Amino acid sequence: MARRDRERLLRLLPYLGRDRRRLTLTLVLLIPVAFAAAVQPLLVGQAISALRGEPTLPWLQGLPVPQALRLIVLLLLVAVLTRLGLQGIQTFNVQAVGQRLTARIRNDLFAHAMALSLRFHDRTPVGKLLTRLTSDVDALAEVFGSGAVGVLADLVTLVVIAITMISIEWRLGVLLMAAQVPVTLGILWLQGRYRKANYRVREELGQLNADLQENLQGLEVVQMFRREAVNSARFAVTTAAYKRSVNGTILYDSAISAFIEWVALSAVAVVLALGGWMVTTGAMGLGTLTTFILYSQRLFDPLRQLAERFTQIQGGLTAVERIGELLEEPIEIQDQSSAGFRVPCAPAAPVAAEVVFDNVSFAYRDDEPILSNLNFRIAPGEHVAIVGPTGSGKTTVIRLLCRLYEPQQGRILLDGVDIRELPIATLRQRLGVVLQDTFLFSGNVADNLRLDADISSDELRRICGELGLAPLLGRLPDGLATELRERGGNLSSGERQLLSVARVAIRNPSVLVMDEATAFMDPSTEATLQRDLDKLLQQRTAIVIAHRLATVEAADRILVLKRGRLIEEGNHRQLRASGGLYAQLAELQERGLAAL
Repeated sequence: MARRDRERLLRLLPYLGRDRRRLTLTLVLLIPVAFAAAVQPLLVGQAISALRGEPTLPWLQGLPVPQALRLIVLLLLVAVLTRLGLQGIQTFNVQAVGQRLTARIRNDLFAHAMALSLRFHDRTPVGKLLTRLTSDVDALAEVFGSGAVGVLADLVTLVVIAITMISIEWRLGVLLMAAQVPVTLGILWLQGRYRKANYRVREELGQLNADLQENLQGLEVVQMFRREAVNSARFAVTTAAYKRSVNGTILYDSAISAFIEWVALSAVAVVLALGGWMVTTGAMGLGTLTTFILYSQRLFDPLRQLAERFTQIQGGLTAVERIGELLEEPIEIQDQSSAGFRVPCAPAAPVAAEVVFDNVSFAYRDDEPILSNLNFRIAPGEHVAIVGPTGSGKTTVIRLLCRLYEPQQGRILLDGVDIRELPIATLRQRLGVVLQDTFLFSGNVADNLRLDADISSDELRRICGELGLAPLLGRLPDGLATELRERGGNLSSGERQLLSVARVAIRNPSVLVMDEATAFMDPSTEATLQRDLDKLLQQRTAIVIAHRLATVEAADRILVLKRGRLIEEGNHRQLRASGGLYAQLAELQERGLAAL
């Protein structure tokens, strides 16, 4: 665990590289701040020694008492102001660096999460991922801003005070330093246990956020099926688990604070007893004893502050661990550079492409194969429909073609090139995908149509007009500038689907993939769009996953899948005449009993 912690902490060093000057200044200021803190008890003790006529430091000897007191008060004031001023500079620098650090880490975490394959996101609830991007990063910022540099400052202060005490009276100095040993051992003993408990807290918090996110996203279903009470009871179970895990950390947090206070009071009592005896025997002055009493309190201040930061520090280490786990997740799907291989550039104008599935096998889980030895070729410009029962692997074909997943066996070729050898940006530029479940981002309509496309507003209006979006834009209050709510909540399902088709058409893809793109459209809207789709499909290869007989009949060829295998192919008439699975599905749909 300790070695992994060091590795993950070292991984944070590059994030701090841009703030070397601020960090260097902060570390350099630790020494004068520590000296300013250490000199204050010494000056108070010297004031008492001067008042009682006891031996003082050489630079005070021979001075009248009033003059000596004025000098001590002036020096004490300078020490206090110096310490406060330098601590202010330190705090500002540390907080500034901490915010920059967390901003860089959060940006990298977000970019890494976006690059991870869908396989990772399938097994990771969104709420747990959000916890790592928000709460864990905030915990790291908190421990860096008030913990890491604070601990260093406390250690420097501890060393300076120890040296000062031993130089004044080595017997009491050694005694007070010996009292630090049980406290240190106690902190180390509790560290491992608190760390495990805090990790459970983070895990339960992630589950809590996951439950919240799921219920809020599915609120419509919850209310329609009157699941409020049931889901509230299930959420109460999650909340109770989170509460129990938090209670586990409270025990260790309170125990270390109480232990430090007990040791500190015991040390002060011993100093008073032994120091009092030394004062009465004349071995030490009252001013020196006062200095040691103040030092004994200051000596435990770093440990008290460490106890206060205990939760933050352990939470920060847990956050580093969880953040490290996410950053260590391998990116399965990425560009593969091949020496001597020249990747063809995507054409400026759409050119129909050839698509080949060569002995492709795929499974989301090892024990549940989805596609088995799938082979087919789609010629350039050919329009192919893929049909089959639910679970036959139709949508998986699209996901593999877009390289959202990697097949376990076989290869997929686009114009004779393995898609794994194509840059991902080039591959997805040549593929235009219209999914059944349309996702729209918050923002205006124009932004959702452009996405990454560099296109002027006038050109965008022209394309929208050609695609028959003018009536839709006319109904919106501000046309293309209309602001959309989350997931396009202020549009109907059919209107969202129209926009998804339009944003694909803007990119001039070589291969158009449509997963029941007209499923949520009324007959009037579908008829309007169909004319524009015919224009969009010209000079393009098309792969259509369809359940409606009318859509399938228009295809040049139909591929019939069953349990991940290609069992039939041909046009509509050929397959109806063969009397196979397609003919059975078509007959059932004509009777209104099934979908293709």
